Amino acid sequence: MTRRIRVAVLFGGRSGEHEVSLQSAASILRALDRERFEPVPIGITKEGRWLLPADAARALEEGLASMEGRYLAFRPEPGARGGLIAVDGPDGGAAGGPGLVDVDVVFPVLHGTYGEDGTVQGLLELAGIPYVGSGVLASALAMDKAMQKDLFRQKGIPVPDYTLVRARELETDFEGVVRRLEEGFAYPMFVKPANLGSSVGITKAHDRAELAAGLRLAAQYDRRLVVEEAIDGREIECSVLGNEEPVASLPGEVVPGHEFYDYEAKYIDDSSRLIIPAELDAATTARIQELAVQSFLALDASGLARVDFFLERRTGRVLVNEVNTMPGFTRISMYPKLWEASGLPYTELLTQLIELAFERHRARAALRTDYRPNSGGC
Repeated sequence: MTRRIRVAVLFGGRSGEHEVSLQSAASILRALDRERFEPVPIGITKEGRWLLPADAARALEEGLASMEGRYLAFRPEPGARGGLIAVDGPDGGAAGGPGLVDVDVVFPVLHGTYGEDGTVQGLLELAGIPYVGSGVLASALAMDKAMQKDLFRQKGIPVPDYTLVRARELETDFEGVVRRLEEGFAYPMFVKPANLGSSVGITKAHDRAELAAGLRLAAQYDRRLVVEEAIDGREIECSVLGNEEPVASLPGEVVPGHEFYDYEAKYIDDSSRLIIPAELDAATTARIQELAVQSFLALDASGLARVDFFLERRTGRVLVNEVNTMPGFTRISMYPKLWEASGLPYTELLTQLIELAFERHRARAALRTDYRPNSGGC
């Protein structure tokens, strides 16, 4: 009998979405097919320290947002069977003797900075470890709202009108920035950190005072800010699954309990409603699915992504808001719920994502990394 595949579920991290990551990881750990997979929980504290599996599991069970315990060091060396070395603390003392925490694949359930932005993906690439989700480039592009929109605009994928503001500009000419934004956009307008998720640091500004406050808030989270037009539209989301030939789920609709789908509406209160599948005509459904796959491929994404749309009420236009390469993954999160409505249960979805991780890893491992003169010449 072959042994089960050891899946490191990586969660927590140095992000404003730390607590959301804990919720996603707990749900995944409960749902993994235990006949095929052996889960290995690995927690990352808000300070960036990696916890041994036993301490990470305890943190989830006790609901600790601030985790502590014995630490791991990561060795980014190919062939190191996961590269996770047990240590007692940040000074590197051995924890019960030397040895590796042996894993076969990593499921990085990390939302936001230092997890969904290509940083952890780069570390795992150096170590040669298969992992679920997009690679370095797609993760970084999708995380940066300005770069993502620039790419989509170049590819002809429709997005709301937007502009980039640098935090440095606020320090040197705050009033000038406000005037420029008022000349380019009508109120209300959205102000967002370029690199963040879960609606953290986002403001819907209805007047100059709210715009100024929103700029100051977003600048606390990132040195680059995105300001964009507010679309009067329905909020539609679509899940994508696959590598080279991705497929889209049925779309769903978010009916926010607040003025927009902010952090509280997503994770704290239950005032928002999810309509799954969304009540759309066949042509609009097909257009959303088409744009979801186009956006996924434009980013060179892998494994999974949730694509968020606006369906403009006045015109019926479908606009891509953003792509999330590691969306929320609780049982009540939109990504898995859309696949359940499309006929793919939660546990089987996790299995497919892990299989896609191995598929992508094999394809990358088959590429040449050395120089060999061409035998045929040109």
